[in-house]
Amino acid sequence: MSSIQSICVLRLSAIGDVCHAVAVVQAIQAYYPEAKITWIIGRVEAALLKQLPNVRFVVFDKQQGFSAYRQLRKQLPEQFDVLLHMQVALRANIAAACVRATRKIGFPKHLSKEGHGLVVNERVRALPQPHVLDGFAAFAHAIGVPEFTPAWNIPLQPEVLDWLDVFCSEHALEQQKILVISPSASNAERNWLPERYAQVADYAVSKGFAVLLCGGPADHEKALGLAIEQQSVSPLINVIGQTSLLQLLALLKRADIVVSPDSGPAHMATTQGTPVIGLYAHSNPARTGPYNSLQWVVEVYHQHLLRQKGSPPHRWGVRVKGADLMADISVESVVQMFDAVCSQASLIND
Repeated sequence: MSSIQSICVLRLSAIGDVCHAVAVVQAIQAYYPEAKITWIIGRVEAALLKQLPNVRFVVFDKQQGFSAYRQLRKQLPEQFDVLLHMQVALRANIAAACVRATRKIGFPKHLSKEGHGLVVNERVRALPQPHVLDGFAAFAHAIGVPEFTPAWNIPLQPEVLDWLDVFCSEHALEQQKILVISPSASNAERNWLPERYAQVADYAVSKGFAVLLCGGPADHEKALGLAIEQQSVSPLINVIGQTSLLQLLALLKRADIVVSPDSGPAHMATTQGTPVIGLYAHSNPARTGPYNSLQWVVEVYHQHLLRQKGSPPHRWGVRVKGADLMADISVESVVQMFDAVCSQASLIND
């Protein structure tokens, strides 16, 4: 164990993936408490994780173009014992080439692309059907960390907690059960229909919940939130585009249940121990779903996989295509899952 004194982690994006990686980094910290950990990360993702204990972050801003690589080289003059290269995108592979490390550990050959194999000298063990988080955990195992149960410690600063207190007071949420709907994914075809989100929101209000709509500042996210509000007969609290990532994390922590498609907030909520009803049609939730809420997923992925690809075997995690697949998720199936979560968590007193 003492032979590893310095570890560099390279995972630039995206929000969901860096949330998975946090659990792995913190398992490594627990096993190698004296090792210094440096994490090369994207600018947006760094804003979420900047308070992570005992991790030095080096921000890679892809907006800077090739100067980002020169800056990275300058910021990391040292020789690391290990580089855990946890991303196969071309820009990440070029970044890995800028890092000096004795051991450069990457993904198995069947997952490598865009020159990934050229910048590593070791590979993690291939797993048959891993969740993304389990695939990341293989990097920890490659340096001797034993099997672990993923856990997260993402601190919230006092000012964020103060903001949450004020927000809850302003909206009379102190004693309320809260459903957060984070309706928008990065790819619009992974979004559910606004009128169906609205029906679930109305049902939750009828069961005594306050419903918050949360999300990022992009115009398409705001438009989706407005459409949900217009379709709902109940008053909703719409803060889409009005929170920082850390404020959103605080709201997800305060929530009793989160409903979300395949998106970053689903995984942010997982880090806070909040149950997530994930809505999946295009990707396999066993691979990309909210890690601790896979039992709560509502999915039509497998029926579309069978329709498009036929009977197994399939490449693990293959995506299915189609602009209207999410329409096959019914309101009834999501409401039933909402009731199941409430029943297990004793959130509804009939």
